[in-house]
Amino acid sequence: MSIPYILRSYDKLLRLPFGRQIFSIYAARKAPYFRTIRPLVQKLEAGHCEITLKKRRSVQNHIGTVHVIAVANGLEMAMGFLAEATIPRHLRWIPKGMELTYPAKADTDLICEALSDPADWVPGNLPIKVIARRRDGTAVVEGVINLWISEKPKR
Repeated sequence: MSIPYILRSYDKLLRLPFGRQIFSIYAARKAPYFRTIRPLVQKLEAGHCEITLKKRRSVQNHIGTVHVIAVANGLEMAMGFLAEATIPRHLRWIPKGMELTYPAKADTDLICEALSDPADWVPGNLPIKVIARRRDGTAVVEGVINLWISEKPKR
């Protein structure tokens, strides 16, 4: 089984000074909207991705907490990277929907995390667990991003 391109790139860049930052900037360019949160990919492996999201003025709402749409953006990015790092080569994915709850205020920097079992990547619906936590570990947003997994068309 070959290693996905995204994991090879991540591992290669981590060996360089500021490699994590370089990878994060480059990867966010794939979907330009991700740049708005200035993510930093902290961990990327099959079945797991963690991204940090800094609490900055540009991602805050009117009460001074990180806006839930910025958090959802970080969670979607973590899920997308997890998907690219995990999905078997003969399959493809597309998001179908997102279900989130907001159990606490997002008043610090956040860690946005996506989790799945690599064995679950078969055609059909696949729920990916996502959670965003404050620095103290408190969950501020949690939920599921549903993916549709299908076979790649034959060439």
